[in-house]
Amino acid sequence: MELHVNKTFSGFVLLGFSDTPHFILPVLCFFLVMYILCIAGNLFIFVLIVSQHRLHTPRYVLMGNLAFVDVCFTSTIIPRALHGLLSGGTHISVHDCFLQLFLSLVVGSMDCFLLAVMALDRYCAVCFPLQYHLMMNKRTCICLVAFSWIFACLQSTYSTWLVSSQLFCGWAIQHFFCDYPVIIILSCSGLSVTMQTVDFLETCIVIFSPVLLILWSYVLIIKAVLTLKSSQGSRKTFSTCSSHLTMVILCYSTLIFTYLRPSSIYSPTYDRAISVVFTIINPTLNPFIYSLRNKEIKIAFKKFLV
Repeated sequence: MELHVNKTFSGFVLLGFSDTPHFILPVLCFFLVMYILCIAGNLFIFVLIVSQHRLHTPRYVLMGNLAFVDVCFTSTIIPRALHGLLSGGTHISVHDCFLQLFLSLVVGSMDCFLLAVMALDRYCAVCFPLQYHLMMNKRTCICLVAFSWIFACLQSTYSTWLVSSQLFCGWAIQHFFCDYPVIIILSCSGLSVTMQTVDFLETCIVIFSPVLLILWSYVLIIKAVLTLKSSQGSRKTFSTCSSHLTMVILCYSTLIFTYLRPSSIYSPTYDRAISVVFTIINPTLNPFIYSLRNKEIKIAFKKFLV
């Protein structure tokens, strides 16, 4: 892939938290602890689901995929950030930067798509309990996940190609990883407005299409629950959906602020803070959110220990 850059252009500099040197040590400790918790929590959920036959259902297969994606997403960003904080090495080559951009876009998009598929799974389970195993069978589950991966890869390839084909007038990235909005700011090719428009439209498709599917699913779920005569059944249904809704709110609130805010209100400090939430905090919290109140996970965990 040819990059239209100056001959002296050898890469970017990730400034990260260099403007707040007194926070570098606390940030380093925070990143390291959260990364260890994220990897341990998500890998445990993934191994538990793979090893326990009772969890080989669409709901938990999707949950295992989400845990795998969270590990990939955090590992794409945090190790490089830790290296910069430890060694002070802020330089990143052009190709490494765009590779990180591509991988983070792929797994980030997969997070959105998997949450939408999980909402669809909950809709089928609540609204069509008798036909659930026919509607959400193994083949359907595999097809939905495979289609999500294919679409995420195609969208991310196009976005990365669009950015990498530009002329850059700057080299200092006011961030701790190569993200789409912060790289666009450095473009001086005259297409930056077009790029931002395309980026906005793509982000709307990646974010709002799953959001609309999730909202549609939960409107129908709530409608079905309200028709239940048993209050205990209603509480059980809402309980099974609460963990998923919590993940949806955490994920989409941060993504919308980061990728759909007007460029006029861009602030490196706030952008880094929000990015910390969706790159390390959300993936770390996810396995705890959908396991603490899940009876099946608790039973499988006890059998796993025996």
